Parts: sequence; C-alpha cells; structure tokens
Amino acid sequence: MEENETWRILRYEEVGSTNDTAKMLSAEPPARRFVVTARRQTSGRARRGRSWQSLDGNLFMSQAFPLELRYLNDAVFLVSLSLYEAVTAFAPRGEVRLKWPNDVLIENRKISGILLEKGENEYIIAGIGVNIASAPPAREPLLYPAAALADFGVRTDCPKFLEVYLHAFDGNFDLWRQQGFMPIREKWLSHAKGLREEIVVNLEKRREIGIFEGLSENGALLLRQRDEIVPVLAGDIFYKKEN
Repeated sequence: MEENETWRILRYEEVGSTNDTAKMLSAEPPARRFVVTARRQTSGRARRGRSWQSLDGNLFMSQAFPLELRYLNDAVFLVSLSLYEAVTAFAPRGEVRLKWPNDVLIENRKISGILLEKGENEYIIAGIGVNIASAPPAREPLLYPAAALADFGVRTDCPKFLEVYLHAFDGNFDLWRQQGFMPIREKWLSHAKGLREEIVVNLEKRREIGIFEGLSENGALLLRQRDEIVPVLAGDIFYKKEN
C-alpha cells in the first residue's frame, strides 16, 4: 500500500478485475480516494460487455472516489482528458487525439480503455487499462486497432505512468470542482478528433450521419444534420473520410 498527496494506492499481484475489487472495497473505503492496481487481471472488462486483454507490462487500475451519480458523464471526460494529458507528457511519436466519448488514439490506434461504474457509498469507480508495453493482436481488421505506448517510442512503466496520470486528474478535478464542466469540455474539444467534420454514428438500431459540432452541457455529442442539432448520448462514431 502506498500513498501520494491525494490517493492511497493498493497494489495486487492478481485480481479478477480491478473494478470489481475497487467496488468491493468502496463498501468500507480504505481512504477517501483510493486506487486499485494489479500486475494481472483474469477477467478484465471493457465497455459494452467486451473483455479487456490484460497483457504483461500494461497498466490495469481502478480509481475510486466519492462523486454524486449525476456527475458520472462529467467523470468520463475528466478521466479521458487526464489520460490524454498523461500520454502527451511522455511526448510519443505521432499525433494524439481524443475520440468521443473516451478513447485516446495515437495515429488512429487505440492505446487505452475506460469503464466507469457505480460503487458503494456514492463512489464512482473508473477502471482504466493502458497498453504501455504491448497491445493484443486484432482478430479481424479494425479501423482503430490497439497499439501500445512503446510502439510510439515511449519508455515508461506502470508506476510512473500512474503517477503522471493521477497528477493530471487531480488538476482537472480541481478545475471542474471550481468552475464546473465548461472548461473541461473546452479542453477536451481542443484535442478532439474530427471536430467540425462529417462523422458516422452507429446507434443501437440505426446509423446517423452529420457534422460533429461539439459537446452539450452533459457531454452528449452534438451532431448537426442540415439545420438541426441532434444530441447523441451513446454510440460508436467513425469519421466519414475513413469509413
């Protein structure tokens, strides 16, 4: 167990998933803010019920912090923006961009995954996986395949990356707490891929096409279709010129 100025860090050799462990601990929190990290996960999870392959040398961690559930969408952007800032702090070769709602891409390759869930006692659990040393091979061709930071010349390890990430998150969280979502939204959009460009949004039962105009006050994607702005709360987006 370690502590920095704001987080208690609990390190495990192996867990099923860091999110499940953090949720269990949130019933009787070991600290107001804590992090669960492990060298290995046997049942890592990603968004929409997908699995997360947990390869050696990569970061698997879950932040647990008290936050009212109504701010869950804000937390998505706090986490992804902070990941972006942590990645760029290591100056990787290649352009780094944010893909709505929470992907970090380097040269159109995905280097991280985020899964936010509700814990106990009004805790939010932010599960994060970062491909530091290696990325799982794709079973089929993908528009945005996985990659690792090492593929872009970044030489770091899990403890160092976690330290840089937590520092970025603390700064963004303080900004959010003092000024609300607006400055976080503006910072996030300044690094967004495809802003003001035509995109395709795959929804559960249909596909929408329009111009990516920005984000609403609750983090919804704003899609311009002719003279109408349509908010999109959930979906997979693709960029028309790449689709």
